[in-house]
Amino acid sequence: MKKILVTGGAGFLGSHLCEKLLNENNEVVCLDNYFTGDKSNIVRLLKNPYFELIRHDVTMPFFIEVDEIYNLACPASPIHYQYNGIKTVKTSVMGAINMLGLAKRIKAKVLQASTSEVYGDPEVHPQKEEYWGHVNPIGLRACYDEGKRCAETLFMNYHHQNNVKIKIGRIFNTYGPRMHPCDGRVVSNFIVQALKGEKITIYGDGKQTRSFSYVDDLIVGLIKLMNTNDSFIGPVNLGNPNEFTIIELAEKVLKLTKSKSKLIFSKLPDDDPMQRKPDISLAKKVLKWEPKIQLDEGLVKTIEYFKKKISK
Repeated sequence: MKKILVTGGAGFLGSHLCEKLLNENNEVVCLDNYFTGDKSNIVRLLKNPYFELIRHDVTMPFFIEVDEIYNLACPASPIHYQYNGIKTVKTSVMGAINMLGLAKRIKAKVLQASTSEVYGDPEVHPQKEEYWGHVNPIGLRACYDEGKRCAETLFMNYHHQNNVKIKIGRIFNTYGPRMHPCDGRVVSNFIVQALKGEKITIYGDGKQTRSFSYVDDLIVGLIKLMNTNDSFIGPVNLGNPNEFTIIELAEKVLKLTKSKSKLIFSKLPDDDPMQRKPDISLAKKVLKWEPKIQLDEGLVKTIEYFKKKISK
């Protein structure tokens, strides 16, 4: 039985990861300050004697003895990470420093949940890990984009200078149950608006593309990355390479919810990427991983979750 620390463990991705790790007979310590995480995501896990919940902010040092660390702590939706840009940068940078320092002291393996946002508004399509990105360092999204890019730099330097065992996974748009209804991400926005019969807001002309990965697939990818040979550190793309326009996503949500909602168009936010699609050749080759749940199936599961959430 391994003892595993998950920072941001009460969040959307973190709660699914904690649950999966417990199901695989590990002892799990969940760390969260509840800025975007929610106790309701992990309350049923509290009955498990091998699950521990600690309220803590990763920008402050933390001391514990564990075998592995998954560093997921950081607001990930534009509404949340732009709410307090300085805090977002601190969470990415100081959080990485604190978790890397902990891993160095206790000789634990540590995984950084990075993001496709390190590629910015890409000029290369699809995005391979070798691509350095196209990011505006002073834009509204920079607090998240550059914070995650700096975290990757810190991980690489701790690995090269201090032989810390690291893993870097670049997560592409992920959706599924336990997303926050008001997090501003496109899947949750569309589903909530459709279920409430509200107008569905599309930013720009809707022709920009995204690739959507269902949460269960993503969690399997993270665990495979952590458990693969220590000589492979990444970065590695984790996402679904099937690409859809935003209008196509809206039409799927309308069909699956049987909603009468109308589409409205609004100004595209600054620095919003026009294309986003992962090249997952490396994940297929090294991790033997690729997503299994496609968009329609995943949307049905997510819609069922939001139906229950909204009715409460």
